[in-house]
Amino acid sequence: MHWLIGFTAHLGHVLARYGGLGLFAINFLDSSFLAFPIINDVLLLHLAARHPSQPWWAVMYALECTFGSVLGAVVIYGMARGGRHLWSEPPEKRMSRARTWLKQNEFLTILVASLLPPPLPFKVFPIAAGAFRMDAIRLMVALLVGRGLRFFVEAFVGMRYGAEAEAHIRHHMGWLSIVTIALIVGGTVLYRWMAGSEDLKGEGREVKG
Repeated sequence: MHWLIGFTAHLGHVLARYGGLGLFAINFLDSSFLAFPIINDVLLLHLAARHPSQPWWAVMYALECTFGSVLGAVVIYGMARGGRHLWSEPPEKRMSRARTWLKQNEFLTILVASLLPPPLPFKVFPIAAGAFRMDAIRLMVALLVGRGLRFFVEAFVGMRYGAEAEAHIRHHMGWLSIVTIALIVGGTVLYRWMAGSEDLKGEGREVKG
């Protein structure tokens, strides 16, 4: 395992020399076959900080991160979806609980996972989505929203705070992610509660009628 960690670190530093293209490649690999903990975030901050008066650079770098990460996640999602029959099945009761949860909360689960700060694991979520055959379009939309929000915030912080951006992200990214996730989950719960209340009212009207 030590050689793999060393190889990944070396590869990350090599790709970092290629600017935006390297950023795209690092995020693709980080979301699929390898792991570049923190490297993709630090590189995004560094590149965005180089153009504080030209925000379109930050936008471009955030888009490259987002599309690279989404493409990598879709690749392992497709592999998990296509190769599911090759795996040994877990106990049916456990499988059925996981499947039920994902079907009821698939979009929210992927969205929240996309916002998790490093080095928390992300790959397990698109793999699970593939194994349970989550709709590919819903998966990509959730990934685009979650990853896009995370990387655009990081690009803005890099452009705004320059050399101090990494320290700023390290101190505040975890709390920012938690607050964002709490707002999304809270909004979803509130929406479902309101929708459920409307359904009950509608059923009441039908019974009276």
